[in-house]
Amino acid sequence: MKATADVDAVLARRHDNGADFWATPDGRIGVGAPFSSLESLVILHELGVKKTHEAVRGALDAILANARDDGRFRVAPKGTIFPCHTAYAARVLCRFGYARDKRIVRTFEHLLGAVHEDGGWRCAAAPLKAGTRGALSNPGVTLFALDALRYSEREWKRPELKRAIDTLLAHWEEKLPAGPCQFGIGALFMQVEYPFFRYNLFYWVYVLSFYEKARRDRRFHAALRALESKLDDRGRVVVERPHRALATFALCAKGKPSERATARYREIRENIG
Repeated sequence: MKATADVDAVLARRHDNGADFWATPDGRIGVGAPFSSLESLVILHELGVKKTHEAVRGALDAILANARDDGRFRVAPKGTIFPCHTAYAARVLCRFGYARDKRIVRTFEHLLGAVHEDGGWRCAAAPLKAGTRGALSNPGVTLFALDALRYSEREWKRPELKRAIDTLLAHWEEKLPAGPCQFGIGALFMQVEYPFFRYNLFYWVYVLSFYEKARRDRRFHAALRALESKLDDRGRVVVERPHRALATFALCAKGKPSERATARYREIRENIG
């Protein structure tokens, strides 16, 4: 019943941005957080709603309508297309079974061909002075891209992918803000967030657990220990920092164990074997 109430709450917001399927009248699919087309699908997927649901189907079609022939995805009719837009759209579509769709295969190829010189992905959102850490790739964008690419097993041995994993593992030790959007590892990163919207400890460990290269690394296991230190005495994930708009959701109530988040943690343990 609690999950049903959460689903109903998300569906009740489907017209909030002015059009159906959490989009705007001009077709923007990334505004209105956490009730944009993209983020609403993340929530609904965590709640177990299938892609056959008419609202999910409509939102997925809205995202696919923004696919470009070069593999990138728009989130708005105008403006620059950043790697984070493409990676975020791809990870959502992959969750609903589109990893083998030819449009997503093109996206995988685009992402692997657009790696920044330090190994990750970078949204050049603002001009930066030479020599600053802002010239590095964005760890958050890199995490989104790796989340999407984990669905394509044929890409797992690509050297570009291994370098991207290395950039995230290195960030665990460096911790300093990096990239134009200044993704760092500090107190907020270390708070357990769920669902997976942003760059944070739980999401970081979850995504990297799918890659053998990361699973063999001491830095991954250090992060895993940090995550496990936050479990309750029954081994359940307690959400520390949900999006404030989801405060009433059973899915991610602040300070309470989450059944769905715990299922994701168990997935991490299964990946480790």
